[in-house]
Amino acid sequence: MVNIIEVLKAVVFGIVQGITEWLPISSTGHLILLNQFLNLSLSDDFLNMFKVVIQFGSILAVVVLYFNKLNPLSPKKTAVEKKDTLNLWLKVIVGVIPAAVIGFLFEDIIDGYLSTPFVIALALILYGVAFIIIENKNKAPKIESLDNLTYKTAFLIGCFQVLALIPGTSRSGSTILGAVLIGASRGVASEFSFFLAIPVMLGASALKILGFGLALNATEWAVLLTGTIVSFLVSIFAIKFLMNYIKNHDFKAFGYYRIILGIIVLLYFAIK
Repeated sequence: MVNIIEVLKAVVFGIVQGITEWLPISSTGHLILLNQFLNLSLSDDFLNMFKVVIQFGSILAVVVLYFNKLNPLSPKKTAVEKKDTLNLWLKVIVGVIPAAVIGFLFEDIIDGYLSTPFVIALALILYGVAFIIIENKNKAPKIESLDNLTYKTAFLIGCFQVLALIPGTSRSGSTILGAVLIGASRGVASEFSFFLAIPVMLGASALKILGFGLALNATEWAVLLTGTIVSFLVSIFAIKFLMNYIKNHDFKAFGYYRIILGIIVLLYFAIK
């Protein structure tokens, strides 16, 4: 029998995942913190798998919204446009390599020692400060389109993505921050961050499912599917919001949010 209460909790987790995955405020950090207050009454192994696999819903949102831009076989594209799309995918692969290697080697250490409220709060605050400092410098971007993104730049952005392995950092936050530092516009930084997530999250989801197995009970299946579907739907709106927001705003608001949330987390667990 399916536990409806756990499914309703999964809806909340899906909403939080869908919003925080694409805004530079750390989805993993928010999910770990959410579980402190809205604990899913399921096994720890399932929860570790669940927090990764619901990101698959977020990835589907990127694929749906950017399908034409990401599809090198589209009959609507010219030969040059198809070549540019293939080059974009090659840049994404180059950018994925650093995080894939480091994540594979140190996954157990990250899960075992870094997924703590203190580490999350510290990462939230430090990267919040970094966003504010970088935005205050307000340098004119040198890279205004994805076509101008070189393979070297893609790899460097991928190196920044390694920082996101620390809970609370934010995958989108680290890659956007790195891309802006290197000279990309906010739009290019955000879109390339979206695309980098596709192979990273697909790979992570596949590894978690294979590691856990498919012998889930009815409640576990319901929780997993509900969280993933809700994450997909909410991600559609979150991505559209971010791309519209950065047309007229910088990232400082997210920096202030991170600092405030990090301080609240530190205070909460200090007095708990």
